[in-house]
Amino acid sequence: MKTEVIKIDPEYIDLGKIKKAAQIIKQGGVVAFPTETVYGLAADFSNQRAVKKIFKLKKRPKNKPLAVQISDVSYLEQLACDVPARAYQLMSKFWPGPLTLVFKTNKGPTVGVRISANRIARSLVKESQTALVAPSANLSAKAPAKTAKEVLATFDGRIEMLIDGGKSELGIASTVVDLSVSPYKILREGIICRKDIEDALQS
Repeated sequence: MKTEVIKIDPEYIDLGKIKKAAQIIKQGGVVAFPTETVYGLAADFSNQRAVKKIFKLKKRPKNKPLAVQISDVSYLEQLACDVPARAYQLMSKFWPGPLTLVFKTNKGPTVGVRISANRIARSLVKESQTALVAPSANLSAKAPAKTAKEVLATFDGRIEMLIDGGKSELGIASTVVDLSVSPYKILREGIICRKDIEDALQS
């Protein structure tokens, strides 16, 4: 397989290129793409074969769930159940942005969801017309890729397409807050720190 590399300026989205990448995802392929945090690997969340491909690519333990990106809060109802009021406080403050929220689902396991602040990422999710399973573009336990070059170093020839949108703005993974439990738990601190979360919930 040859990995096709396309460049997109996040300030001037080339919708034709985004549609091409989205078509690959709809067909069960994997596309690496930039977010404001780090680069991610995108596949159709509703396609189990594509999701398994992501696990294999990353050499990720099967019991470690994958994060999902959506383009709009309205899509959350299709993924999560029992969304607490504090979730809307955090979404109002930090979405779109580097915050992943973990929710209960009707199917048993939890799901981590976020809306990226990166315009390329949001456009890709929207044009794919589905939620995208979108973990960071790296092998499990390795440092996430912050540039297209770093993605290629690991996944060249193993994924269908890479969208080069320049260096990731933040270069650090998103903060993860588990809202499937009470009290909530901060599973990972990123650019949004514990105090930011506490302040948002108290406001």
